[in-house]
Amino acid sequence: MGSWKEEYRDSLKSMDTEERIDLAFYRPIGFVWAKIAARLGITPNAITIASIFLGVGAGVLFYFPDLMVNVAGMLLLIWANSFDSADGQLARMTRQYSRLGRILDGMSGDFWFASIYIAIVLRGNMSVSLFESHHWILWVTAGTAGICHARQASMADYYRQFHLYFLKGEDGSELDSATSLRRQLEEQKHAGFWKRLTMRIYLGYTLGQEASSPAMQRLRRELKRRFPDGRIPEGFRKEFRRLSLPLMKYTNILTFNWRTIGLFITLFMGMPWLYFVYELTLLNALAVYMVIRHEGICRRLTRELENGRYQGDNI
Repeated sequence: MGSWKEEYRDSLKSMDTEERIDLAFYRPIGFVWAKIAARLGITPNAITIASIFLGVGAGVLFYFPDLMVNVAGMLLLIWANSFDSADGQLARMTRQYSRLGRILDGMSGDFWFASIYIAIVLRGNMSVSLFESHHWILWVTAGTAGICHARQASMADYYRQFHLYFLKGEDGSELDSATSLRRQLEEQKHAGFWKRLTMRIYLGYTLGQEASSPAMQRLRRELKRRFPDGRIPEGFRKEFRRLSLPLMKYTNILTFNWRTIGLFITLFMGMPWLYFVYELTLLNALAVYMVIRHEGICRRLTRELENGRYQGDNI
């Protein structure tokens, strides 16, 4: 049995992909939750479901134009995210990995922010004269921001998983492909309704990621063609990590922490609808930049593979 320090380190995804606020705050708290859950026999999926209730409860509290009530909501959202950290750490500590767990983990944030967006819209329509007479403005703005949010978070997660694939191998990443998922769905045609439904949702999620990254898909196909056994040369892995590592800070900004910092600022200002502007301008611009940079990296590495640069490298 290793020390707590060693167990904590092993519960992290990788130092390449961890965000500083997570390392300073959420991961230590999540590790304590994970240790308690492991001792009590609580599963990662149960922690994820609990986080959904906490996050939705936070959203409800953001409806009220009372700062102290909003602060209570902020604390609930922080608690929810500490559980969101704990479920992954517990899964890595106990090797309780499952696709259902990955889907639930991804959907938990969607439930949180759906609740938050609805609360902000209803609050704005009630308290701001412009929105009182033009309710559709906030609904359309929130819907557009929500779609952008989903795309931003989806691509940030995809690029992290691709980075982890080269850093830690297939076992250290949750990288999937639509082709593989379709095959699994076909093989499980007699599975239960809910299992097939979650698989279809996950397939749609993966198809969206692949459609937004054509150069990355070309690189994946080229790697599979040249190295069908999955034994990618170490030189290629190191070069991909070198080029991809600077983008990890952008993937982290597009996940929970910096998103909620913007949300909390607008709540303290008493104008939470400004959060939608933050989503639609700064975070969207950052997401577009991230995609363009990552696609450029993939095109460059694909050309190098096609020119035979890594063919003779040691595996």
